[in-house]
Amino acid sequence: MAEKPDVFLQADKLAREVLTLSRNTLLVNLRFLDMALSRFTLKPYPGTMATDGQYLFYDAFHVLSSYKSEKERVTRDYLHIVLHCVFHHLFIGDGIDRRRWDTACDIAVESVLCGLDLPCIACRRQRDQAEPLQELQGEVGQLSAEKIYRWLLDKHFTDEEVAHLRDPFLSDDHRSWYLPTKEDGEEGEGRDEGSAQHDSRRNLKKQKEQRRGGTGRKNDSNQGQHTRSQKPEEVWKDVSRRLQVDLETLSLQQGTAFKSLVESLLNVNREHYDYGEFLRRFTTMGEVLQVNDDEFDYIFYTYGLQLYQNMPLVEPLEYQEVRRIKEFVVAIDTSGSVSGPLVQSFIIKTYNILKQQESFFTKINLHIIQCDAKIQEDHKITSQQEFDDYLDTMELKGFGGTDFRPVFSYVDKLIDSGEFTNLKGLIYFTDGIGTFPAAQPRYDAAFVFVSDDYLEPKVPVWAIKLILKSEEI
Repeated sequence: MAEKPDVFLQADKLAREVLTLSRNTLLVNLRFLDMALSRFTLKPYPGTMATDGQYLFYDAFHVLSSYKSEKERVTRDYLHIVLHCVFHHLFIGDGIDRRRWDTACDIAVESVLCGLDLPCIACRRQRDQAEPLQELQGEVGQLSAEKIYRWLLDKHFTDEEVAHLRDPFLSDDHRSWYLPTKEDGEEGEGRDEGSAQHDSRRNLKKQKEQRRGGTGRKNDSNQGQHTRSQKPEEVWKDVSRRLQVDLETLSLQQGTAFKSLVESLLNVNREHYDYGEFLRRFTTMGEVLQVNDDEFDYIFYTYGLQLYQNMPLVEPLEYQEVRRIKEFVVAIDTSGSVSGPLVQSFIIKTYNILKQQESFFTKINLHIIQCDAKIQEDHKITSQQEFDDYLDTMELKGFGGTDFRPVFSYVDKLIDSGEFTNLKGLIYFTDGIGTFPAAQPRYDAAFVFVSDDYLEPKVPVWAIKLILKSEEI
């Protein structure tokens, strides 16, 4: 009598076929995602669906049940997991509130999926998401995981309220995100998709491990090939950058079809700058009264003490050349579109960086200029104490339109009148919506923008551009 096929092996085979079909469906509809969609190695485990950036974990019975209920659901779940990796949601640091981060990431990904408007991923949960997404966009704006996470923290929701909010967006298991990172070589490389079927002993072992709640063989598919020398985070960063380039080109041809995905990628791939290092380019060389340890010769110094007892041969140099702020302009956009508290935070941050690095000479010439469509105030600061006093009494003025030209014209007049002798540069803090000067100034000019969304403000070719998030200020 012929032995009946094992139900677990049958289920696993069918689940693989469903996942392969889902992947191929996405490849047909979203060809630019080919690198991302083919990155995973399939690996069975008891649960739902999950990833650690390298493996796509799946429960065969969950996949089949989802497909039987709605064939589009598995395809949507597959793309949901891929976008988590593309947006680097699973590569996070310590100290994060996991429940709220998981919720924020699911909402961010599902909002992008809704924006794609693809029939092959349209399932029932999308209808349940419409109203919550509309409300969230009204409160948060662009729905990135970071912004949603901060919003959840600010709202002080209970865990039950957070779980209720996540429910329409729930798709995969995130527990694998928080597991310790394994070193290279601890996990095997991918195997050919059908290799397990050619080895009955391995199939039986996998079956027993599944029944005990294990994860089966280390690998069961080589849909994605992984480089040992690259960690998953590095691999996905490369995928995200390439995907952004492809999508930006595609968007020029197809309009706004992939707008939400492009905006999310711009935010993910945006370079992060050190504002303190950025300020250093506006410093100048000068002498300060302090011991120059780099040029001080201790050998002759101690030899003199030994030879003449209390008379060193070489006295320490009293001056040292250092790079510090001497002449500088900070211009503040005080138009109605710029937040007052954010401006004050920027000035305080600038001051704290300069003070921490001891960037002030004894005498400085710093002008803090407030301007909307015209000059509202010019406050001259000549010492650190005056800067301290200014922060205590700082008051914003203006709140009209935005025009950058008056500041540059005003600074040019200060230079012509002899107020500045060696102006190194000007930093303009703004939201970027204004009129720029037509000609390049005689000094370096940098525009510091605050953008929590995905906007890339346009500046003249001669201007230096720095984009910071509000949390960095």
